[in-house]
Amino acid sequence: MPSTSSSLGAPGHPRFARAFARAVPRMDRRGGQEHRRALLERATGVVVEVGSGAGTNFTHYPAGVTRVLAFEPDPYLRSLSAEAAASAPVAVEVGGGVAEALPVPDSSADTVVASLVLCSVTDVRLALRESRRVLRPGATLLFYEHVRSTRPLLGLVEDAVTPLWRRMAGNCHPNRDTLAAIGAAGFEVTDVRSFGFAPGGWPPLRHILGAARAPLA
Repeated sequence: MPSTSSSLGAPGHPRFARAFARAVPRMDRRGGQEHRRALLERATGVVVEVGSGAGTNFTHYPAGVTRVLAFEPDPYLRSLSAEAAASAPVAVEVGGGVAEALPVPDSSADTVVASLVLCSVTDVRLALRESRRVLRPGATLLFYEHVRSTRPLLGLVEDAVTPLWRRMAGNCHPNRDTLAAIGAAGFEVTDVRSFGFAPGGWPPLRHILGAARAPLA
């Protein structure tokens, strides 16, 4: 999955960036597009999108969004995001930036979107703290991520393959417990849906899609 950190953010993964961009249409045909639509229909106001990848989310932002600040560190994916921004139904500004150090003022966003990116950031705890920092008190984090399976055997397999897979796939960790990390960062998870989804056809991976509220103070 695309990353906003020193995985795809560094020059070391250009092949994976291109491979991911080619795979996105197939993922969307298998159900990813509906997942994105369900995720983004709740976005409002000023949105910070962390790791915009090829800009696939942009077309799904509703009219209640006034501005999208989209950050993608990989140059190739960022160029695709810029192309997608030109035809987006809302105003989108695309720039470089990593999840762990967003170039956004404190408490300036109404929504942060993390879509298939927290699996691959270098420091997921710091990335979530940054998302909390840029959100206004009580504002919303929208997340759509693949996470470690709750099935014991499959979870162990994901643990075993992670060291090799992360080197092959832009630092993607198939065994992260992202939902627990969101709670540990101080967010209140307001709703979450867990489901199996196979972006490439097989195997089905556990995905979560939902929203969390930033602390009021």
